[in-house]
Amino acid sequence: MRIPIITDEAAQQGGWHGIALSHAFAQRGIEAVFVELQDCMIDLSGQQAGIRIPQFSTSPAFAFIRGIAAGTLQQVITRLNILHILRMQGTYIYNDAKAIERTVDKGMTSFLLRHHGIPTPATWVCESRQQAHDIMQTQLQQHKALVIKPLFGSQGQGVRLITEQDARPLPRDMFVDGVYYLQHMVNTGAHNYDYRVFVVNHQAVAAMQRSGEGWLHNVARGAQCAWIEDDGIQALAERASRAVDIDYCGVDIIRDADGQLWVLEVNSIPAWRGLQSVCAVDIAQTLVDDLINKASQSN
Repeated sequence: MRIPIITDEAAQQGGWHGIALSHAFAQRGIEAVFVELQDCMIDLSGQQAGIRIPQFSTSPAFAFIRGIAAGTLQQVITRLNILHILRMQGTYIYNDAKAIERTVDKGMTSFLLRHHGIPTPATWVCESRQQAHDIMQTQLQQHKALVIKPLFGSQGQGVRLITEQDARPLPRDMFVDGVYYLQHMVNTGAHNYDYRVFVVNHQAVAAMQRSGEGWLHNVARGAQCAWIEDDGIQALAERASRAVDIDYCGVDIIRDADGQLWVLEVNSIPAWRGLQSVCAVDIAQTLVDDLINKASQSN
């Protein structure tokens, strides 16, 4: 049996994560093939309309989504449409396109968290630079710092802290890309760390504390990882997973100076190399086994 791992690193065998997944699939007698969505085709020319996937003559029983390359709006929509069509034709997509769409957009993620009563910082999303500047001025006058993030982004790229010393018009730059996502900065007091919880099938399977010298704690930026086990943090992550209705995810949580937990983000294509380095759970095998089980139940 062969299945595709959808990645944006096919030439590198999916990178560290892809290699870990391929080994996990091999443990279950399944050969993984690395495929990039831009190499697939929507073929509606014949009676068997569907998706052409390199190295596959028929639609696979399931596919694992490890990465989707950036592109123009039209390119990204086409790549997601490929996943939608595959799902409609019986391929189990893990995570599926709808879940990715809900979580790659930080604004929608924040709305769904708030809609389901999950504590998440006050957030504003708008296209107007003037509106964004007015929000910034109002919040800073109340002595509340803000974080501005790209609506679509990861690993802390383009994330900036706005404090009372920055009470000037917001800049125009590549990370904003026409949409301003502003969020209250959570005051953590002396706690210079946050948490990443890995959730599979709405169950927290591993969690870590991330700490660094600055206020951003992404592993990609050199944060230090330490394994933790905390029922409250794990339960909150599980609630966040259910709120966005996703197969698996990485949930970012922070604790404020008063001890309140807040969900910052839910990641639909999370990295786990740092987490794997501090926990005993085989995360890749856990993911693969959950996918196989769900795919078998969906048939």
